[in-house]
Amino acid sequence: MNYLMGIDAGTTAVKLIIIDERGKTLSSETQEYPLFTPKTGWAEQNPSDWRDAVIRGIKNILEKSKAPAGAVRAIGLTGQMHGSVFLNSENRVIHPAILWCDQRTAKECGDITAAVGKSRIFEITCNPVLTGFQAPKILWLRNNNPGVYRQVAKVLLPKDYIRFILTGEFATDVSDASGTSLFDVVKRRWSDEILEKLDIPRSFLPECSESTEITGRVTKEAAGITGLKAGTPVAAGAGDQAAGAVGSGIVEKGLVSVSLGTSGVIFAHSDDVFVDPKGRLHTFCHAVPGKWHLMGVMLSAGGSLRWLRNTLFSETENYNTLTAMAEKTAPGSEGLLFLPYLTGERCPYPDPDARGIFFGLSLKHKKEHLVRAVMEGVSFGLKDSVEIMKDIGVPVGKRFRISGGGGKSGLWCQMIADIFNGDAVRLAFEEGPSYGAAILAGTGAGMYPGVRQACRELIKEDRQVFRPDAAKNGVYNKFYALYNSLYGALEGQFDKLAEIS
Repeated sequence: MNYLMGIDAGTTAVKLIIIDERGKTLSSETQEYPLFTPKTGWAEQNPSDWRDAVIRGIKNILEKSKAPAGAVRAIGLTGQMHGSVFLNSENRVIHPAILWCDQRTAKECGDITAAVGKSRIFEITCNPVLTGFQAPKILWLRNNNPGVYRQVAKVLLPKDYIRFILTGEFATDVSDASGTSLFDVVKRRWSDEILEKLDIPRSFLPECSESTEITGRVTKEAAGITGLKAGTPVAAGAGDQAAGAVGSGIVEKGLVSVSLGTSGVIFAHSDDVFVDPKGRLHTFCHAVPGKWHLMGVMLSAGGSLRWLRNTLFSETENYNTLTAMAEKTAPGSEGLLFLPYLTGERCPYPDPDARGIFFGLSLKHKKEHLVRAVMEGVSFGLKDSVEIMKDIGVPVGKRFRISGGGGKSGLWCQMIADIFNGDAVRLAFEEGPSYGAAILAGTGAGMYPGVRQACRELIKEDRQVFRPDAAKNGVYNKFYALYNSLYGALEGQFDKLAEIS
């Protein structure tokens, strides 16, 4: 029997998975590590923590699964996107990794846009420059710590640092590179024009491949500390959202996924390049070779519900308790709306100063109304991205695959169906980005003829389908129209609040 390993270097932990060639999960393993916030708006991690967690994880999963190391045909990599790992000429980390959720680079985003030109940067990268992306982090280091910047020899994305540890190679993939503001998303290659205008050496960046390509092999040194077999091929892999989409089968025209994790993501496959001219959505290269995807990202989806639980509920009241309370309340939460901008917002409003709001509070409202309003507000925010996709011509079907922790709630799945006016369905089993990374590795190793064929064979939907209720959809449409007007009415006030707080 042949096996595949997927490694997902996430924000809170690394998750590893071993599957057989039929897609059955043999074992999984999670190793956590800390996140540091030395200043307000900053988010950093030590790449050495990722390295140590991956080494422990590989050892443990090989032992638990009983899979012979020599039977692992290939390894796929995925992980948190946009982060910057700075290495010197001796390949040593010289600065904490600056993460996707770090907000320190607003000035540098403006500098990049001015240097390249707003329309030109959009034409090349298909996206505005955002604080989470990699290019502004490089400029921030140059502007604020020039002594460290002068030592920089390579800048890697998080999963690609793990690749270096395992293979000694510097490489990345087109999906992860798409979120750097340094990549030509249409031509699927680094942009020499942007690099020149920003005075960033091309040598800083790794080689870029399609997600299924083999980019290196496990070294003897890495084999000695992990238990892997030396020479095991490692595929390029993908950013966590693209890999998660592969793991959910979102690899063909018309398929859309809804991720209800800490953040919320609407992800649609596209055979062609579609770009929102207003920059409200991301257009990136997909992990499917030669294809693209559109993505709407909400920063505080499940995170909003977690905040509510931690703030207003006791330790004994879990998410099941909260959703049971919300089920007692009718759609619309008796006139209560929630704006889920607790950590600013990304899509469709790239606004780090936006803040969360309960709109319509009155004496009749109780905890159950707050819970339902949060779930509805998150769902309305995700609907924004679906509507934009439809407006710009992206094929969006009437069926949505739900994943993430929020997808475990039948109420939330039904809410998505009612608000989106389409069927909502969960997967028969969900392993997330690590599963997609394993599929990409298997394709690169020749175990599957292609990503699409592998997904058709391996990924199945759950039998339960949540179908839209026409009456509830009518109610939600009225509340959604009001919800949709609130950000525009408050945008200037968010700016004023940021100035005085």
